[in-house]
Amino acid sequence: MMGNNYLPEKTLCYRGVIKGKHGLMGRTKLLKNLLLSSKKNMRSRELGNLRAVLSSFFVCFFFLSFDEALAKQELKILKVGNLLNVETGTLTQNQEILIKGDQILNVGAVTDIGIIEKAEVINLSALTVLPGLIDVHVHLIGDSRIKGYRALADSIPKKTLFGASNAKKTLMAGFTTVRNVGSPGFADVALRDAIEEGVIDGPRMLVSGPSIGASGGHCDNNLLPPRFNNFSDGVADGPWKIREKVRQNIKYGANLIKFCATGGVLSKGTNLKMQQYAEEEMRALVEEAESRGRRVAAHAHGTKGIKTAIKSGAASIEHASFIDDEGISLALERGTALVMDIYVSDYILEKGITLGFLPESINKERTVGRVQRANFQKAHKAGANIVFGSDAGVFPHGLNAKQFSYMVEFGMKPIEAIQAATLKAAELVGRADVGIIKAGLKADIIGTSVNPLEDISALENVNFVMKAGKVYRRE
Repeated sequence: MMGNNYLPEKTLCYRGVIKGKHGLMGRTKLLKNLLLSSKKNMRSRELGNLRAVLSSFFVCFFFLSFDEALAKQELKILKVGNLLNVETGTLTQNQEILIKGDQILNVGAVTDIGIIEKAEVINLSALTVLPGLIDVHVHLIGDSRIKGYRALADSIPKKTLFGASNAKKTLMAGFTTVRNVGSPGFADVALRDAIEEGVIDGPRMLVSGPSIGASGGHCDNNLLPPRFNNFSDGVADGPWKIREKVRQNIKYGANLIKFCATGGVLSKGTNLKMQQYAEEEMRALVEEAESRGRRVAAHAHGTKGIKTAIKSGAASIEHASFIDDEGISLALERGTALVMDIYVSDYILEKGITLGFLPESINKERTVGRVQRANFQKAHKAGANIVFGSDAGVFPHGLNAKQFSYMVEFGMKPIEAIQAATLKAAELVGRADVGIIKAGLKADIIGTSVNPLEDISALENVNFVMKAGKVYRRE
């Protein structure tokens, strides 16, 4: 035991000599003074006791320094050159964003010296900073380089492994949240869970599981002859069979339900304009999904299928290529989001033959691409809720942001395109904690060296990516 002239070592650690508010320089000065005093005033036994105190000092100093290092992993201050407010479309210079763990604590100047000492400071003064982007229509599972019949050779485990690689590419491109609409064998559920558990790097995922659709429709596999009796996981006909599929998808982890209301570009033997589920079937699907707290995404190119899906209560129409004035009015009336992937057409027409797309798919795309872009313009002018969705997976992952330039080319202002991938996308996926840089929300933050309000293509080359407070890219 030590004499009464000395603080117990536990008290020494916790009273401010070591751990306290003085900081590293202050603690060093205190130690120096203590040593000088000991030489002048203490007897040998007291010096021995002092040595014990100092031994404890250095033990405490080590662990408390370690604690400070851990604190710096929790506390971060981003010093931002230009901060984009996606709600107002305005830029604010020289801002600071205080982050603890995965959450934004404050936006504005950090003045607390104690916090500043404990925080890791990240200098983003040369960047324009905005919320992490959200893509509501991706297909992470599989190899984007393989299409058509060649894709039949890939097993679900192999497709899932490609999914892990695709997820990382997507995150590094600045997309911190995605909605994966359609996946075989619930591989998207496995990928989502692996990301959430920190096994692999990737965006926050909301997943549908297998797309639900009619026999022989766009969501079925029509490549094999009858003797194989092959059907995709989500095939169901009739209201009660469809309800059963919805329940199954939810049972195995789906966050949302995706179904095919019309034919599609990349399926064999389907007509883009033809409706594939009766209204009774669509209503049953939506009713079942909503009763279990799940929103519905409807793949729909054709005019009739689009309007039937909207009337049935789908939260979003994917592609919406042949939407007419009545369809736009219905979407406005019901608050239905339109997810119009107007970049992908150019990729299919340029690369399709080389990658093994079916000739009929390329022919369909030659027609649908032009019409979809014209209707995108029309829908935007009418005030429709257009949300960012790229259809990445048809083209290579990580190129999602190419969609922005097309959205601007066909009528949007840069801030409107950004809002489609932040505010509006967050609302569609049902996440109130992302899409804005604001206190209390997730620390999903990206930065670009060029102001995207001046050049929207800047989003194709991001310099900084943070998801949930963790830095994944910094250039």
